[in-house]
This record gives sequence, structure tokens and C-alpha cells, in this order.
Amino acid sequence: MLKWFATMMNKSRSDGGRRDVSYGDDRERILSLVRLMGDEVCIALSDSLISLKEGNVELARKVIDRDDLIDGMETDVNRECLASIAIRKPVREDLRFVFAVLKIATDLERIGDQAVNVAERALTVSKYPMLKPLVDISKMTEISINMVRKALRSFFDRDTDLAVHVFREDKQLDRIAGALSEELIEMMAEMDKGDKDGITVATELLLTARHLERVGDHASNVSERVFFMVRGERLKEVILGKVPETAREELLTKNLRGLTDINDIR
Repeated sequence: MLKWFATMMNKSRSDGGRRDVSYGDDRERILSLVRLMGDEVCIALSDSLISLKEGNVELARKVIDRDDLIDGMETDVNRECLASIAIRKPVREDLRFVFAVLKIATDLERIGDQAVNVAERALTVSKYPMLKPLVDISKMTEISINMVRKALRSFFDRDTDLAVHVFREDKQLDRIAGALSEELIEMMAEMDKGDKDGITVATELLLTARHLERVGDHASNVSERVFFMVRGERLKEVILGKVPETAREELLTKNLRGLTDINDIR
């Protein structure tokens, strides 16, 4: 990838570093790639959870096998973005767009990884009787998939209000995951030590809850990328009242004042 990027930079220099008058063509290509990747990730996530609920081993294996496709899509997005930076030299809003996409592609790839994790849990759980109705897992499934879809919609529509909604919704997912984890741990504590099947299933469901919680975290990350892309502000700082960037810079400058040797900073 680094060699490829160096080649693109050399090509840019040979072209005299010209910047295209319109960035629209690049943007449309990148959006198309993100849309394809987002669709594939949502399908993988949905299928992995169906495989868990229905004990569908074939569907679980399909999700695992198609993970390479998602990884390849991330590479395609990254290459298009890096080519855009090297050749078009985007600035301001366009530059924020490119860097947002690079980070969003990473989050989508990691959601795909969580789908694989759930599919692997499904392969194990399918060998044993189900411990309990998957009510909470079903709730988490619905919330996490909707969060991913809404986060992507906020990106394509540049909808910061929807991005904020996704960010806040992550707390609900965390609460359900926490309650389910406590319930499963209590169930395991009450099981006979010889009940290896029950302990195995409970452990796999615990891990599934954690995977879904991580899906929510990544969807929340996407919403933060969207917010910064559109407004140039950090979402957490705006709605949670955290210390703004300028204040952090002033604090860092104050702390470094008086240091005269670069070795003092290392």
C-alpha cells in the first residue's frame, strides 16, 4: 500500500500537482464504494445473528467465508481515498470528507469482524440446547443493526441530527448488554460444575453480547466521523461539554513552556 501511494504521489508531481476544478467525480466514486461496503457489512451482521437464532451452520460459515470480501472492500476504499489525496489535493470540506471515509471504512471492516465473531459463536451454540430464549440478544440485534444503517444514512445524507441520535442510542445498547451479562453470570454461578454444556452456551452468549456492544461502538464512531465531516466539530465536545481542541492546545503549550531541548519532550 505504501509503495502504491508513493507511485500516486510521483504521478501527481509529474502532472504538475494540478488540482481538479471539481471534486464531484472522486466523491461519487468513493461514496459508491462505501455504499457497497456498508450493504455487505449489514448483510453479514444480519446473517450472523440469524444463524445464531436458528442454529443455521451453513449461513454462519457463509458469513465467515465472505469476510475476505469486506476486507478487500476496505482496501478499495482506502486506495481510492489515498489516490484522491495524492492527485486532487483536496482541501477544507473535501479533505474532511476523505479522512472521514478512511476512518469509516475501518469501522465498517471491524463491524464485519464482529459479524464473523457472532457467526463463530453460532457454530458453537448450534451443538447444544439453547440455554434461554434469546430475547435480550434479539433486542441488541435490532438496535445494533439499526444503528449501523442509520449511521450510514447520516453519512450519505450529511445528517448531523441523525448522527447525534446514533451516538446517544449506543447507551441503550450498553445497558442491555450489561443487564444480560449480569444475568448470564448469575446463571453460570447457579449451574452444577458438571453442567459443561450450559456453561459453554452461557459463555458463548456472553461473548455475543460483547460483540454486539462493539458493533454499537463502531456505529457510534461512524456517527462521530460524520459529525466532524459536516460541521468540523467533535460530537462529544458539542453534546457532552468536553474540553475543546483550542483549550487542549493551550494547556499543552503551557505545560511545554520553558522546555528548551527537544530531548526534554521525548
